Amino acid sequence: MRDQIEEALRGHNADYVEVRLEESASTRLAYLGGKLEDIGRTSARGGNVRASVRGGWGYVTFNDLDGLRERVTLAVRQARLVGREHTVLAPVEPVVAVVPPLIKKDPTTVSLSAKRALLEEYNEILRGHPKVSTSSIRYGDSKRTVVFASSEGAYIEQTKIDVTANLRAIARADSDVQQAGMSLGANGDYGIVEGRHDEVKQLGDRAAELLAAPRAQSGEYTVICDPVLAGVFAHEAFGHLSESDFIYENDRMREIMVLGRRFGRPILNISDGAAVPGLRGSYAYDEEGVPAQKTDLIREGVLVGRLHSRETAGKLGEQPTGNARAISYRFPPIVRMTNTFIEPGTSTLEDMLAGVKVGIYAKDWYGGMTSMEMFTFSAAEAFRIRDGRIAEPLRGVVLTGNIFSTLENIDAIGNDMGGLDKGGGCGKGGQMPLPVANGGPHIRIQKCVIGG
Repeated sequence: MRDQIEEALRGHNADYVEVRLEESASTRLAYLGGKLEDIGRTSARGGNVRASVRGGWGYVTFNDLDGLRERVTLAVRQARLVGREHTVLAPVEPVVAVVPPLIKKDPTTVSLSAKRALLEEYNEILRGHPKVSTSSIRYGDSKRTVVFASSEGAYIEQTKIDVTANLRAIARADSDVQQAGMSLGANGDYGIVEGRHDEVKQLGDRAAELLAAPRAQSGEYTVICDPVLAGVFAHEAFGHLSESDFIYENDRMREIMVLGRRFGRPILNISDGAAVPGLRGSYAYDEEGVPAQKTDLIREGVLVGRLHSRETAGKLGEQPTGNARAISYRFPPIVRMTNTFIEPGTSTLEDMLAGVKVGIYAKDWYGGMTSMEMFTFSAAEAFRIRDGRIAEPLRGVVLTGNIFSTLENIDAIGNDMGGLDKGGGCGKGGQMPLPVANGGPHIRIQKCVIGG
């Protein structure tokens, strides 16, 4: 195959050409209440060619791997039609490598019937709870092998296995509906979903408890976020602002996201990187053949870096960071996060609680949205903090505010780390769900706006 690809790349009048070939296989199961809604396996095989001429890009996708040279020629022709400037790609050393998958317990060795039996055990626990009116379970695993080659001489074979599960209990009392959920995810480890029976039972208990919980009164509070919510905050509210295609295309963000600008206290450090081993967003090389690395975004409260593809790095005169990613061969790579997190500090949770007379402890999340520098997140669980202790549960807690003022109001960061083993994924440019990890330590935020 390598000889065929390299022959297809030779002799074209283009500034740059790359080929990606992919084979993938996936399993999915979904339950809603007592009904098995979806079960099956799928496989796909295909590829794409991306070519650049005078700054213009041509892009061709295909499922039949025959006629590869003709597809390269077509992509070059497309690029020549739109190119009007200069092709600017940050230089990287071409790599030749074969990267095997990280495997702890391979989901492809577990039968579909065994996966179904385990999920049915969990579903029976959820549906057997006296307060749970219905349940929702979704499971998926995938194995993806990508071959990347470029006209610069790179040739990389890379395989990755991803496992995710999401379980939810929905409790009802008359017209009042509350829910509690659990999200799981791992790089190459089916074991992440096994042995969760006690935790699944607790989902029903938590959903039922929320039926009697009061709502928080809206206002400004001192809020302590658990590692999961802290990670979501780092990813959704700040990470997307660090993706350089967004910065490059937005005049206002270029004025705000200036390297060297202070955004938080010296205790605040945020980073992203696929080189952090073993996580769902980890890999050895990105979709452009750039080696993975760990990129400091905020260091001691100061903006020191951002995330790049080769093109955004070249246009902004910076170094590529290995963040060009595509969800499959059907899409071109764009700038995406990998594993994004706030780095641990020195405070214990007890230290953070001790300084709070009246506040809110917020855990996990159900959803949210960001718009430029504004964010809104719904906490999955929340509790009142009273005189330095976590007290009664609250329902419907929504955190909202300006990301930059919120970063400045983080006044304590925990010495723990968590939230990196969750499922789901990131969405951008129609590519969803891309495997990522986001987590961190507990963080304490002063003057955080809470809605009920």
